[in-house]
Amino acid sequence: MRIKPLPPLNSLVAFEAAARHLSFTRAADELSVTQGAISRQVRHLEDYLGRALFIRDKRVLHLSETGADYYDSVQQALLLLAGATGDILQWQGDKQVTVVTTNAMASFWLLPRFSEFQEQYPEVDVRILAVDNLRDVRQNEFDIALFYCRTPPQDLLVTPLFSETIFPVCSPAYLDKHPELRDPQKLASGTLLALDVKEEWVNWSDWFEQCGLPQPAEPARRLKINNYPLVIQSALNGQGLALAWANLVDDYLASGLLVTPVDTTLATTSQFYMLEPSVPQSRPKPGVVCFRQWLLSRIAAEADGALDPAVEE
Repeated sequence: MRIKPLPPLNSLVAFEAAARHLSFTRAADELSVTQGAISRQVRHLEDYLGRALFIRDKRVLHLSETGADYYDSVQQALLLLAGATGDILQWQGDKQVTVVTTNAMASFWLLPRFSEFQEQYPEVDVRILAVDNLRDVRQNEFDIALFYCRTPPQDLLVTPLFSETIFPVCSPAYLDKHPELRDPQKLASGTLLALDVKEEWVNWSDWFEQCGLPQPAEPARRLKINNYPLVIQSALNGQGLALAWANLVDDYLASGLLVTPVDTTLATTSQFYMLEPSVPQSRPKPGVVCFRQWLLSRIAAEADGALDPAVEE
């Protein structure tokens, strides 16, 4: 059913502001237009209605009897429309979630599993922000952060997700070319793909020392890269050995694209954490609640062996 007759809607907004202020000038300031634009919109509405809405004299603007009655109805209708619009915008905001995490976590853990979340919660709009330094992100810029830390920040709400074991990986072709790397004592002779960042990631020196293995001779063969996904890509390309975090490279190991030349692993005291702003909203955003519940349930299911992390349901 068509709704009619409808007046020119822009003229209604101009009329409501002018009637509320009893001033074209103040209405123009409120709506960020010229006084002439307000006058033209009101005149357009009066021509459409065939009635005068204002009584104009040189100094004072008054509503006519028709204008006063019409103003009450127009204001109520605009308030109703504004309220309904506000409800929708609030709903959209409630359904939006900003997740900040590292490039590594985003590439190797979150995104491979994300289609499952989208299937369960298609109404939730998730924005993933990949950064490699949590200090670059202010609390009001995210709802949930996923980061690997030795010591989690004290100014955030902290939920442990999973601990990690670290071990070397390489491509099958690289290992075939360098079979001596199957001996842990000779592992340092390979080309070491090093993550060159200031974050709290375990480096090759840490790994050799804590595993009780000989440190690489100097100058060691190294390729320094400042992005962990590129480190893994270099390993896939057969360019050397990379340190792998178990939960991040399980898919590659399961597919055989990467292999472990030795059985030596390092269990770290660091963990992956879910971090949230320390001043929560009085009413949690439904989208954040959905994402949080999905994340924790997914990690618990994988820990119990109920889900294969390499397989999407």
